[in-house]
Amino acid sequence: MTGKTPKTIASAAEVARLAGVSRSAVSRTFTPGASVSDETRERVLAAAEQLNYHVNHLARGLSTERSRPVCILGADLNAPYQARLLDALTQRLQQAGRAVMLINTAGGEATASAALRQTLNYRASATIVLSGTPPASLVETCVKSGQHVILVNRAGQFAGADHIAVDHPAAMADAHHMLARAGCRRLAVVSSTIGSPSLTARERLFCDAAEAAGHDCRVLRAGPTSYATGREAARRLLAARDRPDGVFCVTDLIACGFLDGARQEFGLSIPRDLCIVGFDDIEMAGWSSYQLTTFAQPLHEMADAIITLLEQAAETEPAEAHHLFPAPPVWRSTVRPG
Repeated sequence: MTGKTPKTIASAAEVARLAGVSRSAVSRTFTPGASVSDETRERVLAAAEQLNYHVNHLARGLSTERSRPVCILGADLNAPYQARLLDALTQRLQQAGRAVMLINTAGGEATASAALRQTLNYRASATIVLSGTPPASLVETCVKSGQHVILVNRAGQFAGADHIAVDHPAAMADAHHMLARAGCRRLAVVSSTIGSPSLTARERLFCDAAEAAGHDCRVLRAGPTSYATGREAARRLLAARDRPDGVFCVTDLIACGFLDGARQEFGLSIPRDLCIVGFDDIEMAGWSSYQLTTFAQPLHEMADAIITLLEQAAETEPAEAHHLFPAPPVWRSTVRPG
């Protein structure tokens, strides 16, 4: 029985021998901006092509900031908003020549804690936290170890980290105002049992705005962040005698489920009988069957800001930065004109 011949990866030393140059000449050839003669460069590149040699950027990352991987931590990565954010961010990172290490933290806090430690083991140049709530002690450990930590939609939670967030206070004030202007007085927030910082902030800030205006506001967390949760919330809220006439859903996915439940199970006309507002402006919100009024998160602008922070950190010592982005309303047809 014959076994397979193990595959080997060509080394820089082998390229140097084949090209008849020094090991340092090979290194300079593959280092942008390094000094190397045209003749040497051609010999090294020809040898590298013959041996199918590729630079080990992970090994180089031990000393080169820009070639070290950037770690992204996230949960609910199949959710529409998270998928769009991840798409925008990874495209920007790849365009900037950064390697990406993605860690799914859907297993809970213990998984997130282990993942953050893993980024230290791999000496990632930065960790971008999209979701979950890693303990402050772990973030502090990353910062003290030279790890650059960027938190998305968790503004002000951890000292020593950079913060990228949408302006939730302004958006929630606008959400309440559009429902109040439509004549809604019995208000409800449909949220998620996930309890992420951004979702709980939307709950709290919307209810604060409603209570300040003297309007009733109840909160229902009917399940995880899903379409099915929206349907279940509609069954519970709309069966009541004093059912709400204006509903804010903390995500568009929940809002679409709620909207279908209101129409299909209760025969309500939207927005004549009930006004509904979502958040995120996912593709589904614009479908003709929904035409959901919502708020848009500027994903590409947020991704660009993250790249800028990474580039700045590669040049200078990182300083704690806070970037706040507006979440503009997207008017469609689920709220009556005021």
